[in-house]
Amino acid sequence: MGAMKIKDADILIIPGYTNSGPDHWQSRWETKLSTARRVEQAEWSKPVRDDWTAAVAEAANAAEKPLVLVAHSLGIPTAIHALPAIRRRIAGAFLVAPPDVSNPKIRPKHLMTFGPYPRDPLPFPSILVASRNDEFCDFAVAEDIAAAWGSMFLDAGEAGHINADAGYGPWPEGTMAFAHFLTRLEG
Repeated sequence: MGAMKIKDADILIIPGYTNSGPDHWQSRWETKLSTARRVEQAEWSKPVRDDWTAAVAEAANAAEKPLVLVAHSLGIPTAIHALPAIRRRIAGAFLVAPPDVSNPKIRPKHLMTFGPYPRDPLPFPSILVASRNDEFCDFAVAEDIAAAWGSMFLDAGEAGHINADAGYGPWPEGTMAFAHFLTRLEG
């Protein structure tokens, strides 16, 4: 099989805490990518780990094509914890701005209920994108998570939490990295 194209995959957009607003790069990608669907959570501002992971697994299991997960922030631990319940093939995961779910100083406090991260290597190709000044995660922690998972690590520089508030509505570097990532996946 050759390189994967957008039409060959079901792209699952997994937002984090409070959802991704209309200007967020995830929302822009959802509009642009024909096969992208967003995981909807019942309580965006009161994340409950079991509910969130169940919603991701349900959306993933409804897919008809190989899945590519696109998770931001709290969407990352949600997706990782959902993996055992996902029965469809995951072709790859593009993970952006992981929160440090083991740091008690990070707010909101309920982010910790999504920790700790499993440290087993992911059974599919993945990229983890981290920022050097993300208030939700120290850069070294993100590097460590990427190493544990066997993820390719991308340094986004001083990019805050890589969300709309940090200026990442349009995110050309991310779009290019994602397009390049898809070419490396098996359809």
